Amino acid sequence: MTSAARPFEHDGIAFGCDYNPEQWTPDVWDEDIRLMGEAGVDLVAVNIFGWSHLEPRRGAYDFAALDDIIGRLHAAGIRVNLGTGTASPPAWLTRAEPDILPIAEDGTRRYPGGRQAWCPSSPAFREAALRLVDAVGRRYGDHPAVALWHVSNELGCHNALCYCDASATSFREWLRARYDTLDALNAAWGTAFWSQTYGEWDEILPPRATLSTRNPGQMLDFHRFSSDELLGYYRAEADVLRGVSAIPVTTNFMVTAHIENLDYWSWADDMDVIANDHYLDHRLADPTAELAFAADLSRGLGQGAPWILMEHSTGAVNWQPLNKPKAQGEIIRNSLTHVARGADGVCFFQWRASVQGSEKFHSAMLPHAGTDSAVWREVVELGAIVDRLGEVAGSRVEAQAALVFSWESWWATQTDSRPSQSLGYLDQVHAAYGALHALGLTVDIVAPGAALDAYALVVVPGLHLVRAAEAAVVTDWIAAGGTALITFYSGTVDQDDRVWTGGYTGPFREALGIRVEEFAPVAPGTTLQLDDGSTSTLWSERAQPTTAAVAASFTDGPSAGSPAITRNAWGDGAAWYLATQLEPAGYRDLMGRIAEEAGVRPAARVTGGGGAIEIVRRRAADASYLFVVNHGDAAASVEVSGHELITEMPVAGNVDVPGGAVRIIREEAAA
Repeated sequence: MTSAARPFEHDGIAFGCDYNPEQWTPDVWDEDIRLMGEAGVDLVAVNIFGWSHLEPRRGAYDFAALDDIIGRLHAAGIRVNLGTGTASPPAWLTRAEPDILPIAEDGTRRYPGGRQAWCPSSPAFREAALRLVDAVGRRYGDHPAVALWHVSNELGCHNALCYCDASATSFREWLRARYDTLDALNAAWGTAFWSQTYGEWDEILPPRATLSTRNPGQMLDFHRFSSDELLGYYRAEADVLRGVSAIPVTTNFMVTAHIENLDYWSWADDMDVIANDHYLDHRLADPTAELAFAADLSRGLGQGAPWILMEHSTGAVNWQPLNKPKAQGEIIRNSLTHVARGADGVCFFQWRASVQGSEKFHSAMLPHAGTDSAVWREVVELGAIVDRLGEVAGSRVEAQAALVFSWESWWATQTDSRPSQSLGYLDQVHAAYGALHALGLTVDIVAPGAALDAYALVVVPGLHLVRAAEAAVVTDWIAAGGTALITFYSGTVDQDDRVWTGGYTGPFREALGIRVEEFAPVAPGTTLQLDDGSTSTLWSERAQPTTAAVAASFTDGPSAGSPAITRNAWGDGAAWYLATQLEPAGYRDLMGRIAEEAGVRPAARVTGGGGAIEIVRRRAADASYLFVVNHGDAAASVEVSGHELITEMPVAGNVDVPGGAVRIIREEAAA
């Protein structure tokens, strides 16, 4: 990771926001900066969508306003996270170069008027964007206010998949580099099926809309290509910046519930610091657990190093079917949950709520209601808390359990043809993580094939696509004494989306001691009964144990009599298998049983709290910090001694955590 060469350095935990001064007149800027000081803001992102302001005509730059606002922020002691301004092209560029505009899979063009109206493979876009990056980099590359370079914005949020002719050309070049020969490509894609065999490279297209289902191998590779193409674009901007400036470079990831098109495992090493945007998704059954998962995955992308929460919200967003405000105290709880899980920076979108445009109903630190509002008072309270947490910066999260997560598996699971359209990869991941979260266990999220030696428990949910070597990392770790839970639909296909034959658990089959002969999914809402009293839904399998012991079997449904939960002794360890989607209470109980066997426990003992308590420990070389977040109404008591940083009070033996509160204790001795 390049962070070793260009670390992001900040005094304590950064507290900040996106700021769009171009939406306001300069007389508002001074008021904003004064209020930023009142709130404790010390890191501000500017110039995120600044292209049309900096370059109103091709080659004619105007930096006066950006010079002004950066100077004012610097005079106030506020550091700048400086955007390159390239997230959306100006109107003059798309008018002059209409081929920049992306093409959807149905062949229709997407026009300006929104954002990210550009094709990642467009040479004309890249040429124009890099000219701007060079101009911005040279002008501000050694400015004392600039602490971080912010490449573009949420790369691939809307334009990750482009099906235009330029994308087709780049896709073919990517395929040539990957396969070298057409014979190898035809074998990987299984083009013998449906007379799809290619005889010339120019015959290959992106997987545009067809009358029937499309080639799954082609679609999988197009996802890989599209992620790599945008990464190549990021690298092009970063290379320009690194050539003219020594300031660290990053971009804001979107590790969240609805963005699947970028494989951030392959991006992470190019970031000087991992940064993520996260918004509560109220379409999910448990948005709070998903927040914790996203924070853990952000930390995992940085190999456990501290990261930055670049964006989250003070209240409602504007893009969900129902945009809910946050409850009293939820701004603080959400923010400090990210800090608990490794964030050394907490920033919001945005500073002042917009009065025009698509995001005018998106919440902000300074809402439409102004400073006489509950949101503003909680923002100020949070800023004061963050200011007291400076000593936590740089510490790392402790975890005994790991969960294996794969964007490739996500892509392969979501193809046109699969056993059940109701089966979603992320749903399986969230369900497994939710069971761990409900038990209060801290989890590291790791990539397939990552070393597992640091963990006592590993969970592998729905790892549909897996390479033999990646599976061997898990099975060898089990044989060496580890305890793992592998769930249904794992080990089904290899890296080319080719089915592992001989039984659907594929390369996990021998370690699991079970052979799955047939999938038997059920309709959503159908409840299946297990003979241990638990219930499940969505999925079942017709399987035969070979060496595994059966812990529970289906008593009804299409797989009645088949094992639903098994445990197999493998070497010195234990391999558990779950062949269905347990209801949350049953999943928690099973996970608790497996965690107890593995010797994995929460970071501290809790009394009360109604099951709504999160406990995470961050550890530095000479201190440890216990974060306790109470998401419920019932008070809790946690066994710990030390000094509580929010109330600034000593703690002896236990700390009381009222409903809705957060406590952060510097422990008096290493736990």
